[in-house]
Amino acid sequence: MLAQVPDWPGAVEIRLLDDFSTDAYRQSNRPLNDLPGVHYRELPRNVGRAKIRNQLAAAAQHGWLLLLDNDSLLPDPNFLARYAAARHQAAVLIGGTCYEAAPPAEAALYLRWLYGQAREARPAAIRQVAPYGQLTINNALIRADIFRRFPLDERLTGYGHEDTKLGEELAAAQVSVLHLDNPVIHAGLEPAAIFLQKSEQAVRNLARVYREDGLGTDSRLLQTALWLHRLGLAPAARVALRAAAPALRRQLLSATPGLRHFDLLKLHWLLQQLA
Repeated sequence: MLAQVPDWPGAVEIRLLDDFSTDAYRQSNRPLNDLPGVHYRELPRNVGRAKIRNQLAAAAQHGWLLLLDNDSLLPDPNFLARYAAARHQAAVLIGGTCYEAAPPAEAALYLRWLYGQAREARPAAIRQVAPYGQLTINNALIRADIFRRFPLDERLTGYGHEDTKLGEELAAAQVSVLHLDNPVIHAGLEPAAIFLQKSEQAVRNLARVYREDGLGTDSRLLQTALWLHRLGLAPAARVALRAAAPALRRQLLSATPGLRHFDLLKLHWLLQQLA
C-alpha cells in the first residue's frame, strides 16, 4: 500500500490496530510503526470487528477512509488509483473480493476457498443490483463523515453481519453506494473447522439484528427461516436439521465439502436461534 500512496490526490495515513492477537503476531507487527506515515497500536483486549473499525475511524485525520482487512492482498499496482478515480461518484465505494483461481493445496482450506469463489467473488454489476444488501466492508472506501454518522454496531462483538446493519442504515438515509471491480485477494483462508465456528457466530449476529432491529431480511437464509415459520414448518424443520447437523458437519469437514450442506447447517443454526 505504501508504494501506491502517490496515486491518492491528498494526504495519506495508514492506521493499524492489533486486536489483542498472540505475542508472536505482535512481535512481527511492531516494526510497521517505523514505516513513514504508518501508525500501529496494540489493544489490551480483544474488542471485535465492529468496535475496532470504529476506533480506527475515530482516530483517522482525513476525509476518506479506506477499510481493509489484514488478510487481504492488493491485486496490482493500480488498486488505490482506481478508488481515487471513482471517489467523486458516491459516498461509499465497495471494491469486492476475489480468490486465487486454483484451489488451495491444503485440504482443510478448501471449504473456505469454495465458499468464497461461489458466494463472495461477485462482479460489480451483480453487486450493484442490490447495492446495500451486497455491502461488505473488508474492502471499502467511505467518506469519513458518513462512517462516523453511521458507526458499526458494537453490540455485534463476534464475527459477521456488522456490515448488514450498516447497509440497511445507509439505504434508509439514501446514502449513495457504488460497487466497483476493484477487489482485494482474500489470502487468509481459515481451516474448515474455524470457518464453521465463525459462520455460526455470524448466524447468531444475523438473528440478533433481526430480533432487535428488524434488519437482515434481505438475507436468503433469514428469508428461508421466516418462510418456514409462516408455513408452520419451522418446528419440524428444526427437529430434522438438528438430527442431520452432525452428518452435515462431517461432510463439510471432509475433502469434498458441498455448499448445499453448508446452507442446511446454517439454516439449522438460525432456526435454533429463532426458536
